[in-house]
Amino acid sequence: MTLSKPTEVESPVATEAASVSHEAALYSSSPRSSLVLGAESSPIILPHTHCTIRPQVRLARYTSYRVGGPAEWFVMPHTANELAESIAWANKHSIPVMFLGAGSNLLISDRGLPGLIICTRHLRHSSFDPATAQVTIAAGEPLPNLAWKAADLGWSGFEWAVGIPGTVGGAVVMNAGAHRACIADILLNTQVITRTGGEATLDATDLNYRYRTSNLQGDLSRFVVQATFQLQPGYEPAAIAKKTRHHQTHRHRTQPYHLPSCGSVFRNPNPYAAGWLIEQSGLKGFQIGDAQVAERHANFILNCGKATSNDILRLIRHVQEEVEHRWQQWLEPEVKIMGEFEIA
Repeated sequence: MTLSKPTEVESPVATEAASVSHEAALYSSSPRSSLVLGAESSPIILPHTHCTIRPQVRLARYTSYRVGGPAEWFVMPHTANELAESIAWANKHSIPVMFLGAGSNLLISDRGLPGLIICTRHLRHSSFDPATAQVTIAAGEPLPNLAWKAADLGWSGFEWAVGIPGTVGGAVVMNAGAHRACIADILLNTQVITRTGGEATLDATDLNYRYRTSNLQGDLSRFVVQATFQLQPGYEPAAIAKKTRHHQTHRHRTQPYHLPSCGSVFRNPNPYAAGWLIEQSGLKGFQIGDAQVAERHANFILNCGKATSNDILRLIRHVQEEVEHRWQQWLEPEVKIMGEFEIA
């Protein structure tokens, strides 16, 4: 496939955030904010915080694909106050904001991203209420951690999440799921912060959940801060741990974890499984540069060592075209594609 000029691909995500980035955060491309901030390129310490905004931070280390160019500005707040101050700083300079969680559902351009990238990985706290079996979790908490904490209490409801390498914020935004269960099954409400610094609490019914999406996806004005879930208590911890371990073992047996990936690349087009369509199209093992369709599970694209974001996107497009040619099915990406790409 040939595109005559650079193409901008926007990810409609509001992932904290998987992701959550927020695996699930939306990014709107804009001119480099250096045009607004002048020549300033030194780290900026936010007043009354221990929070530092850093320039030109390479994002490859923060994505599960291990690819991606630099963030123009990057910050990792530890508290809700630091998060609010970071957003206020971006507002002051009229630059876009993206939330990044585990980076596991994200493909960031080799050119990087303009604006302020807020990484939520240090926003971690959890509160388990034994009277109600409700658990409130911060946006940066990894899903596998939550699954094991619930298992230790004998609370059912999060066993399926043990193999998902994302964070709570991204999971809420994209309605993460596995093993015929998903976030929509257990979410009570989520607290969001708005682009103007306000706060709101949204019930699960406000999110209009569908398969792997919600109305927070593509919403530039609201970002997940924490979420409350309803679990089912009263089980033997050993029984819940056994079920959780079974899901973990199944994922490791059937999915490739030995090389960097984003998890599942495409949504399953009902009634088909995307991996089956790709495999039946003869694409297992197909490679562009160092990006490869996984042999173990065809809905995974692997970074075999030196893949670029451009390699991965070219392979995504090739798979889409081959599957459409053979099956008349256009595979919609589950991965969020962010920034400017040039495909030759």
